[in-house]
Amino acid sequence: FFFFVRFERRRILPNEPCRGVLVSIQSSRRPEMSHPAHRLGVLERHLAGTSSAEKATISEHQTSSGVRTVSVAVLGASGGIGQPLSLLIKSSPTLAACVSTLKLYDVAPTAGVAADLSHIDTLMEVEHYSGDAQLPQCLKGTDIVIIPAGIPRKPGMTRDDLFKINAGIVSNLAENIAKHCPTAWTLIISNPVNSTVPIASEVMRKYNVPGFERRLFGVTTLDVVRANTFVQQHIGGHGGRGNVNVTVVGGHAGITIQPLLSTVPSFNWNRRPTAGEQAALVQRIQEAGTEVVQAKNGAGSATLSMAFAAVRFLSRCIDARLGESVVECAYVNWNGGRGFEFEGDRVAFFAGPVRLGTDGIVSSIEDWKRGLSDAERAGLRGALKQLKGEIEKGRLFSTSQK
Repeated sequence: FFFFVRFERRRILPNEPCRGVLVSIQSSRRPEMSHPAHRLGVLERHLAGTSSAEKATISEHQTSSGVRTVSVAVLGASGGIGQPLSLLIKSSPTLAACVSTLKLYDVAPTAGVAADLSHIDTLMEVEHYSGDAQLPQCLKGTDIVIIPAGIPRKPGMTRDDLFKINAGIVSNLAENIAKHCPTAWTLIISNPVNSTVPIASEVMRKYNVPGFERRLFGVTTLDVVRANTFVQQHIGGHGGRGNVNVTVVGGHAGITIQPLLSTVPSFNWNRRPTAGEQAALVQRIQEAGTEVVQAKNGAGSATLSMAFAAVRFLSRCIDARLGESVVECAYVNWNGGRGFEFEGDRVAFFAGPVRLGTDGIVSSIEDWKRGLSDAERAGLRGALKQLKGEIEKGRLFSTSQK
């Protein structure tokens, strides 16, 4: 289902992720609109023609009806991911309907980025903060924090090389979140996510932040986006049809990324890919980050697609905060910290589908385990083995900082 929203001026709009500005609701079955990207696109096409007067009317509705708005902080807003991420947030009428304030923070100056974005005509305030002294002020009252801060991967650089620098950055930011906005949802992009999320988790535990496990996420949406893209390209080349939504589990680096092609319904395929074709698809999805790094020839990593994926995940988090039942893949304290178990092996952190509610993660979903192929089971075993070491690296780093 999705909804048409009727405003006072009789314009009919599809239901946006951030709800509450409606006068009346009409329901219509549109299966293809269940994917957030489609809902986002349809809404923005409709809102593109909205006049200033209508925007003011919508804004009045939001205020008078007590719509819950959220403030979002981007930590690392001047960087290669932070700038396009902030642009996508500010330029989205969908998000402007429910994000009251976009806060930009970096160790480098953010005033120029903020001034640039503030000229975009959406109903969202932009604030800027720079340096350690202004970080507490940025975080106070913030509902959702997105962390793309840190250095990007360059040719020849491993995620282990990234760890040496980004671990300290994430630890410092997590400490400030724990002190100044402990109930905020924290979305970590900074690599290596398999280790940085455990670092942030240990910091939250150190500061006795209640229920932080429900609100701490490693953003792995880009793995899902890439899997969808590459599988759809394969399907299109072999007479298949339809959009796909591939479940991707495990982690967010190399072989820990496990796309489950078994979750793609049979009707999408004209013919099922051979074992060799499936292996090639999985390998490309796992090595997609390296593909971009090499293509940019030292000039950067996957910044634009990462920004797109992060905004998609942010949008779904806001949906959940506003009362919608949402299922998305993310790297989290699995099962509330009890961990993920598979064939006698166990890891505390795991990427997979989780159900989100108004206060964060409601449950971790594992029904996908029942239909795994032999290749997927073998891949998952290898993923858990590598994940253990990367999680432990993060934990040991946090221990050494005490």
